[in-house]
Amino acid sequence: ENPTMSQSFLKSLIILNIFNLCSSFNQIISKGANFNPMKMNLEHDILLKCARGEKVNRPPVWLMRQAGRYMSEFRNYSDKYPFRVRSETPEIAVELSLQPWKAFDVDGVIMFSDILTPFPAMGVEFDVVKGKGPHFLQPIRSSKDIENLKVLGEEVDIRSKLPFVAETLQTLKELTENKTTLIGFVGSPWTLGAYAMEGGSSKHCLFTKGMMMNDPSLFHGYMSKLAESVGEYACFQVENGAQVIQVFESWAHQLTPLDFETFARPYANMAMSKLKERHPYVPVIYFANGGSSYLESQTGMKCDMLSLDQFVDIEIARRRLGQNIPISGNIDPLVLLGPEEGIKNAVSNCVSKAGNKGHILNLGHGVLQETPERAVQILVQTAKNIS
Repeated sequence: ENPTMSQSFLKSLIILNIFNLCSSFNQIISKGANFNPMKMNLEHDILLKCARGEKVNRPPVWLMRQAGRYMSEFRNYSDKYPFRVRSETPEIAVELSLQPWKAFDVDGVIMFSDILTPFPAMGVEFDVVKGKGPHFLQPIRSSKDIENLKVLGEEVDIRSKLPFVAETLQTLKELTENKTTLIGFVGSPWTLGAYAMEGGSSKHCLFTKGMMMNDPSLFHGYMSKLAESVGEYACFQVENGAQVIQVFESWAHQLTPLDFETFARPYANMAMSKLKERHPYVPVIYFANGGSSYLESQTGMKCDMLSLDQFVDIEIARRRLGQNIPISGNIDPLVLLGPEEGIKNAVSNCVSKAGNKGHILNLGHGVLQETPERAVQILVQTAKNIS
């Protein structure tokens, strides 16, 4: 046997395999995603590492509400199926979760779902009305309502009540393992509690704040039950494949600093502590939307990273929080409606001000429906070209 011919044949096989691997991405590349399979393999866990506080060679990037109606492929589903059908049908939820990763090569895939998803398992039904948002059929407003609220894990078997969440995450894990980071998420107890008490979106949270002021003991009991369920639900997501958990305090803008300290922070900590006790190596990111006025109150929370809204300069936030607290954020989503140069400058400015330690690039809120897909691609690729 000729050794030279064997080596030559081997090299040919290797080249052919690489060619076939690259060819499998032709469809994605043709849609505008600059996928580089070799780079993808090297950087598949860059977001996970950064969230853990490990050193990385550039800030990883993903976007809140990256799977959304700004994408034409997403609208093929949202125009046809109601929200809960999309989020509770694993085949659809998986497809919607993967769309922005395939299109833009973001560093993380976040499960397509909603912070309110576990409520029916707790005995509280809701629907999402197109153009109006969530609507609770029977809001929680009395001591009897709170008493009837079931606690996940303790009174309810999550797997039997939320099998679609497990199936979605397990499938996503199979499709993304060693390729990108899989992100799960939950709503914080106060935000979930306010949603269910108001019955939907609210400008002033009158029912919620009324109970906080007039019957704080009852409200604390309400928060405790929700914290137990949120912690259990986060663990359930990790046990089915999620590598990082983001906790959304979506209504933080409704809270004064004192309200946050009294009614929100303790129960967010309770939920996150439950997760960290069971899964200590899973990074937790806490996002208080509108909470930048009380950033100092977020230090020392039971999370690994704080996500910032766009209403605080990220350099000033670093000084207020301390240089050693990892942060995520915080480009204004409206920048994506502007010119290409403005998007690139926003990325460069944010990364520069955040510093080179413990920063995941994200928006200060979710991607807006009016955002051009090209703008998201520019943001992501600009971020990934930073060294």
